[in-house]
Amino acid sequence: MELEIVARRDNPLLKRTEVQFRVSHPKEPSPQRAALRDQLALALHATRDIVVVDFTKSEFGRATSRGYAKVYKSKEDALRTERKHILVRNGLMEAVKKEVKVKEPKPPPPKREAPKPAEKPAAPPKEEKPAAKEEKKAEGKPPAEKKEAKPAAEKKEEKKPEGKKGGKEGK
Repeated sequence: MELEIVARRDNPLLKRTEVQFRVSHPKEPSPQRAALRDQLALALHATRDIVVVDFTKSEFGRATSRGYAKVYKSKEDALRTERKHILVRNGLMEAVKKEVKVKEPKPPPPKREAPKPAEKPAAPPKEEKPAAKEEKKAEGKPPAEKKEAKPAAEKKEEKKPEGKKGGKEGK
């Protein structure tokens, strides 16, 4: 892994040096953040704990990566200035884990029973008037003959007229 510093800028207000770099890593995967911090510390004559790698991006189809890092005057300056998630990524700060409170489930509300409907009194028995009407109908008309049920095969034969063999005629 070869490190090349592309641009370097001093920032006295934030007490840091900002560095743009390029790393070539033939036959190797993209370098880890910790390895980059070690290489930058050697190249810039600083200790590892004051070097903060902001980002690295691999170039498509090449074995090189570009990145941006900051070298602070002291670790306290880095902790005061940098964003927390960047400090966590660089190992300068531990991640703060939020405690998840487990809520106890509330007991279900008491079930309300619907009032039962009052039973209706039984209906009086109906007179047999419709039976008398049927007798009158039977007297005026002859009894109807029942049609015999034909098997399904015979029904299909009746529907197809003879002489036509499918398709439209006359074309």
